[in-house]
Amino acid sequence: MGFTLATWNINSIRLREALVLRLLREDAPDILCLQECKSPVELIPREGFARLGYTHMVARGQKGYNGVAILSKLPLTDVGGEDFAGLNHARHVAGRLDNGVTIHCAYVPAGGDIPDRAENEKFGQKLDFLTHMRDHFHRHRPERAILAGDLNIAPREDDVWNHKALLKIVSHTPIEVDHFGQVMAAGGWRDVTRQDIPQGPLFSWWSYRSPDWDTADKGRRLDHIWASPDIANAAHGSRIRRDVRGWEQGSDHAPVFANFDL
Repeated sequence: MGFTLATWNINSIRLREALVLRLLREDAPDILCLQECKSPVELIPREGFARLGYTHMVARGQKGYNGVAILSKLPLTDVGGEDFAGLNHARHVAGRLDNGVTIHCAYVPAGGDIPDRAENEKFGQKLDFLTHMRDHFHRHRPERAILAGDLNIAPREDDVWNHKALLKIVSHTPIEVDHFGQVMAAGGWRDVTRQDIPQGPLFSWWSYRSPDWDTADKGRRLDHIWASPDIANAAHGSRIRRDVRGWEQGSDHAPVFANFDL
């Protein structure tokens, strides 16, 4: 069975429902992982998605912030969600396809502006969240699994517009990159996007603070698709729909895609 999966930080699913519908019509991924839905699950607008064939959903929600959801054309069973770091945030949900593949949708905390846990509680929460993720995947080694979402870290030098300029900026600091690597190693995860596109600058987020975001191109690759080692070689065709960042009243993230032949 082959399917296409996409991940997108939508930054309010109710505010940007029309944009989600547009993406589903134009690209028709079989599965769409959404982050920062900012809605209780019962208020997620499902009718339009269902009319396009996305009749399955697993989600965790909160009013006004956080929130993750997986929309699917394929049957999907809710297999839980972890409260990483005990923050009581809706930042993880997992669903299992009929072929046994488990899909994790994750939203790692942004971490605030100061990369010092002594001065910035949010940065400490981010590191704790990643540590808990590491320990979880060490105990529960993923098999036939995909993890997709806004992980709020750009790990490689070519995942940011200027490596040296961002070394002290949250999302690219060495301590965050190290924690990111530990999560990957604990689960044996493979970076599907960089497996397909191994070299060159690659971004999925551009700040709202930059009105000329496309020309300036001061982006970061914060959104990721990983696969467990037993299915990583089944992934191909990765891409980022950069133009979506420019849609009217759009999210500051662009959707990331990958195909899987399983």
